[in-house]
Amino acid sequence: MSGSRQRLAISRPTKGAAGKTGAWRVFKPVVDREKCSRCGLCEMYCPDNAINADLEIDLEFCKGCGICANECPKGAVEMVKDQ
Repeated sequence: MSGSRQRLAISRPTKGAAGKTGAWRVFKPVVDREKCSRCGLCEMYCPDNAINADLEIDLEFCKGCGICANECPKGAVEMVKDQ
């Protein structure tokens, strides 16, 4: 795999009618960067586009759905109780 991924479309989360949706979250994703292979699946599958290419998670928009953790082939994303 080459060092950069081709991106077909780029979108970013924005405040909608429901406001910033991160307040709905019960669990939040935490990335273990040592386990991570930087495959980009967590970013690609995030339905809220709350994960960027640098694995930074925008908690103002992350709803804590866990799709990123479920799709990670290395188990580098863990869902932890948000406080």
